[in-house]
Amino acid sequence: MPFARPLTALCLAALIALAPGVSAARTLEAIKASGKLVVATEGAYPPFNFYQGSKLTGFEVELAEAVARKMGLAIEWKALSFDALLAGLKQDRWDMVVASFGITEERARAVTFTQPYYCSGGIIVAKDPTIRSAATLAGKTVAVQTGSTYMKSVSQVAGVKEVKNFPQDTDARSALVNGRVDAWVSDRFAVKAAIDGSPKSGLKTGDFLFIEKIAPAIQKGNAPLAVAVDKALAELMADGSYKAISEKYLKEDVRCK
Repeated sequence: MPFARPLTALCLAALIALAPGVSAARTLEAIKASGKLVVATEGAYPPFNFYQGSKLTGFEVELAEAVARKMGLAIEWKALSFDALLAGLKQDRWDMVVASFGITEERARAVTFTQPYYCSGGIIVAKDPTIRSAATLAGKTVAVQTGSTYMKSVSQVAGVKEVKNFPQDTDARSALVNGRVDAWVSDRFAVKAAIDGSPKSGLKTGDFLFIEKIAPAIQKGNAPLAVAVDKALAELMADGSYKAISEKYLKEDVRCK
């Protein structure tokens, strides 16, 4: 998670290690014949994808289900760790990943992105109100999620003492709340949801480290599926459905302007 979550060198290496042609992506025709789109997400990144009891929900979940309905399909959800999602896509274990993946050059070499469905950014969070900008991270320990774009971005900030990565974004947040790190970097909407949900946590937001476009990922070269998803998403944006889902979970229309 982000703005979108970045791809670590380890994750990229895992993708590259899977030689092209190991498996073939399901064609759009095969997907339509089956009646379902198999979509993977994390399920631990509120308000985008998370569990309420046993039910998977969130902005991305509801939006993906609306996209599938426009395509005349149902969704079969797969939930697993964030850093395994793109590797599983490469292995053709699912048709699409919807998990707040930011579009980067590295990722675009490994997968095909559809058009972005929201724009956000990585924001600095701390308890100390003086930690607000990249410059004030000098000498500090910063928490991020494993496999996220935040991990790479923070590691490039001059003077950062240590970047601690955690399996889930909520783990990174807890490290800050519990005083084990000085700052946490995550998506602005995820941060807002965390602070709104725990107003007494003492967390304070600072500046953006970067701005990002977020999009569904499909297997490299599967253009017909990408075109079909783009068409369905455009229809949802035109008929007001996107705006309603966005405002339900994020209190604003978060499409890229």
